[in-house]
Amino acid sequence: MKRREFIKNSLYSSLILSGGTLNFNSCSDPTKKKITILHTNDVHSHIEPFNNTHSKFPNMGGVARRSTIIENIRTNNPNTLLLDAGDIFQGTPYFNYYGGEIEFKLMSMLNYDAATIGNHDFDNGIDGLYSQLPNAKFDFISSNYDFKNTIMDTHAKKYMIFNKSDIKIGVFGLGIELQGLVTQNLYKETKYLDPVEVTQEMTKTLKEHEKCDLIICLSHLGHNYKDNPNKICDVSLAKSTKDIDLIIGGHTHTFLNKPEIITNINGEKVIINQVGCFGLYLGKIDFYFDSMKNKTSNAYAIEV
Repeated sequence: MKRREFIKNSLYSSLILSGGTLNFNSCSDPTKKKITILHTNDVHSHIEPFNNTHSKFPNMGGVARRSTIIENIRTNNPNTLLLDAGDIFQGTPYFNYYGGEIEFKLMSMLNYDAATIGNHDFDNGIDGLYSQLPNAKFDFISSNYDFKNTIMDTHAKKYMIFNKSDIKIGVFGLGIELQGLVTQNLYKETKYLDPVEVTQEMTKTLKEHEKCDLIICLSHLGHNYKDNPNKICDVSLAKSTKDIDLIIGGHTHTFLNKPEIITNINGEKVIINQVGCFGLYLGKIDFYFDSMKNKTSNAYAIEV
């Protein structure tokens, strides 16, 4: 299996997030706690690797290969989270025939910790999404979809907190506006809430009340809508808010050769990363915490 780490010891590998300054000291200090964040997005029901004659992605991808990589990383660092930024469904006959059952069962076998909900996850309707939840042994996080008057009410969490080696990690999730993108009969009475307002609420809760050391946004908003500055995206979200350390993106199928670093409203740095689509790559962000819980990070994109 070919595995290439495209981003090695880059500028971003030594970014001190807490202060927004750069430090080129090594992250190999054994006294530091290492937290690894693995992530996927827009896998779109791609279970098997592309065949070796494919014009763009020969012999790339596949759940089995991803599983091997994830297991190896977890063996090296048990303080690992595995997250997905949405659009798990739709794209191959596996979804057409099984309706999402296989995707959720395989993600459960890979021990995903959480996922957010993308627009294509409504392709069999909100009832179809709900009917597959028993196959998901992981949680869904959706902070800006109000499911109150739907069958999904209480089945998605506003946020989650994970504790790894006494480091508190807060995760919240944002979905794209469904109106105009998904027919209403599929998402029914799901209400879309403003992502910036929700983020301000979530980060205040996670930072001030829950005292999280690391805050992650699972986003299916899209990376950067340069041609439509009025449309919210990961870049504009980072610029408009505070206290997010990492935005894991989805929706636009953007493969970033290196994570994008955005300055938030407090002048602090936010990492944005997205690893394309179809399970071709696995994102990997390593955070290192010193005794004062100051953060540095390394970023990688691993070919599957």
